[in-house]
Amino acid sequence: MGTIRRVRHKQIWAPWRLGYIKGDKDEAEAVADTLAFLPGADPDCFLCQATVDAANRPRHVVHRTERAITVLNRYPYNNGHLLVAPHRHRSRLDELEAAEHQAVAESLCCMVQLLERVLQPEGFNIGLNLGTVAGAGLPGHLHWHIVPRWNGDTNFMPALAAVKVIPQSLDALWEALTEELGRL
Repeated sequence: MGTIRRVRHKQIWAPWRLGYIKGDKDEAEAVADTLAFLPGADPDCFLCQATVDAANRPRHVVHRTERAITVLNRYPYNNGHLLVAPHRHRSRLDELEAAEHQAVAESLCCMVQLLERVLQPEGFNIGLNLGTVAGAGLPGHLHWHIVPRWNGDTNFMPALAAVKVIPQSLDALWEALTEELGRL
């Protein structure tokens, strides 16, 4: 007869996921009614809120330019996952002005360089999910994903347990990125 082996499970702590699961609004979203939004903005859109609120840390804003904003993804696919968006709430590429296209492209380049300096990834997935059926979780406000990748960053956790382990808190990542950006 074979030996019975006891499987040991390890706890993975990801406290930021609870708000997503429960659908809670955080403090940053709760003060949205006090903000002076851009014309055409959606007051419930976290990108519109981040665009007009000067509070960078609570909204996880890493970088902002005159026409584009970069924020940490609160529910990242991988450590360092960023979102780059135009300030204006637009759902279609043809609704953006040429200067907005350029601002987004320049921000994408800048953020890739920043992530290379801080996290040393071996590659990136960069893309836009255009429309709900294409996977856009926020279909009303265009945003590009920058997902740093490392050789071997896919493991048994997503395949067997539908769990992705992110090794760094959003606050620690925000500090590292904004500190390095301040040096550049």
